[in-house]
Amino acid sequence: MKTAFVFPGQGAQYVGMARDFCELEPEFAAVLDDFDRRHGTMLRQIMSEGPEELLKETRHTQPAILFHSICALRLFQQHSDLRPDFVAGHSLGEFTALVANGTLDWQDALHLVHKRGEFMIEANAGTPFGMAAVIGLEAQAVIEACAEAEAEGLVRAVNFNTPTQTVISGTAAGIAKAKELLVAKGAKRVVPLIVGGPFHTPLIERASLWLAEEMEGMQFRDSAIPAVSNVDAAAATKGSISREKLVRQVVSPVLWVDSVRALRAAGVTQFIEFGPQKILSGMIKNIDKEAVVLNFGQAAELDELLSALGS
Repeated sequence: MKTAFVFPGQGAQYVGMARDFCELEPEFAAVLDDFDRRHGTMLRQIMSEGPEELLKETRHTQPAILFHSICALRLFQQHSDLRPDFVAGHSLGEFTALVANGTLDWQDALHLVHKRGEFMIEANAGTPFGMAAVIGLEAQAVIEACAEAEAEGLVRAVNFNTPTQTVISGTAAGIAKAKELLVAKGAKRVVPLIVGGPFHTPLIERASLWLAEEMEGMQFRDSAIPAVSNVDAAAATKGSISREKLVRQVVSPVLWVDSVRALRAAGVTQFIEFGPQKILSGMIKNIDKEAVVLNFGQAAELDELLSALGS
């Protein structure tokens, strides 16, 4: 049985996240306190107490989810010697995956996703934008609708989450036209998302350039554990390749369906999601009902996970 450790992206956050991990393990809290000192932020307080509006800001959301996910992983590793055969993450979760396989240091990754969140908002330069989740329509139909809608404004299919759930992103005009076409094609719902920018589109290309500059001088190690990338659903063990893919990922679609299928084709039968909520677990089961999916997002769930693995 091969195992993949997987890590969620934005949308999994909630007020109170990681509080139990910090209370249980003071060294986890020390990492967060150090982050706040270095960046002049109050992330620990925002995560623990809110307000939710601040936690939803991308510059806070991204490091918050990464931090929670690594706390869950590190606590698990204190009680289990199970090593993954692969790691993968959804969008910002790919940074978390690279901490999990030793490519990136925890503090470096927190810094990068904090800056990534700022860059992804700043790069849009005031263009009216939107993102929306398309429910109940196959991906190819979403791609075709976006191509038709581009006469009104840039709009792309950017997150391929399940075979029948795809997120679109782009200009406000492009999103509006795409929604009209998607409903006509039979989409069950087109749900607007509250986000800080048109993520994973060329509209924020400057963010990828700024992120590449931010990575200069940081160590990206080679790893014995392959990381499957969002941009091409291919596994990499060389740190230099993983770094280059993180830069491309900012403006590239998140190929989550292809990534899960690639992992299954490589022999992975068991996925363990580390992080707040259970968003990826649901996606994976929708992609492949035969996959064994476990998750760990709160300290109280540890015994349950260890028991499931033992059986």
